[in-house]
Amino acid sequence: MTEDKTLGRTITSWKLRSRTLELGRRTLVMGVVNITPDSFSDGGRFFDADAAIMHGIRLLDEGADLLDLGAESTRPGSRAGGEEPEVSGEEERERLLPVLRGILAARPETVVSIDTYKADTARAAVADGAEIVNDVSGLLWDPGLVGVCAEAGCGVVLMHTRGRPEEWKMQAQLQPNELLATVRAGLAESLERAAEAGIARDAIVLDPGYGFGKRRQENFALLARQAELLDLGRPLLAGVSRKSFLGHALAPLYGGKSAAVGERETASLAALTTAILHGASVVRVHRVREAREAVAIADAVLSLHNLE
Repeated sequence: MTEDKTLGRTITSWKLRSRTLELGRRTLVMGVVNITPDSFSDGGRFFDADAAIMHGIRLLDEGADLLDLGAESTRPGSRAGGEEPEVSGEEERERLLPVLRGILAARPETVVSIDTYKADTARAAVADGAEIVNDVSGLLWDPGLVGVCAEAGCGVVLMHTRGRPEEWKMQAQLQPNELLATVRAGLAESLERAAEAGIARDAIVLDPGYGFGKRRQENFALLARQAELLDLGRPLLAGVSRKSFLGHALAPLYGGKSAAVGERETASLAALTTAILHGASVVRVHRVREAREAVAIADAVLSLHNLE
């Protein structure tokens, strides 16, 4: 990484399968396409392949820099990552690959990330043109994935996850220092596993994993100290859009009940802006047009931070 910095973010490169992206000078917006019937965020609106393809194209038209396609829900309580996941690898590929192919047929230059922890799905998606594998487990759940990524030479997002989704409700709440140390240690372990397999360091972006095994207030503690994770030496991606911790924080405004998913858009933009001002170079969002506006303001602040 170079020494050209903007408030903690370092201008650097993200090496993908067939191209390289610059990170840190401006925030990149990753649009989410959920190809699942049980997504917490959109209730299966884009489970149909044609609907998912059109949604991805619409996100690109609204200004998404890249798309993240996922075909298995990792909502709290799901069996994702376990020995018998709700979505088999074969079913995941049947959902995912037609959408990937359709988007790339319509927009060949699209940078597509595949949200999967399964080695076979990643292998097939990269062969069909995906540039990035976004692994919510940080290379923990499928031991074959690290080799697939190394061989493909694709970009990799390593997320920190505390246990599997079916275990999250049993997690003890950590104090801020302990939480940050846990996330840092987990990401460092994922980086080491990647390096041992031959994944290039400049191919990796780190994700603190908001909502993934973190209790409600832990997410805010992590967000407040997110920039400290930059000392791991790789850029950060933040996925805070529509997360349940935002809904719980809004409860006093909604009669003491957690705000529903559709009522979390403004809170999502506030959290997104906070994440950027605390070092995130990439943000993963459901509503691209609104996110681009928030990103423009946060980036304007960052670009002028060092001026007198």
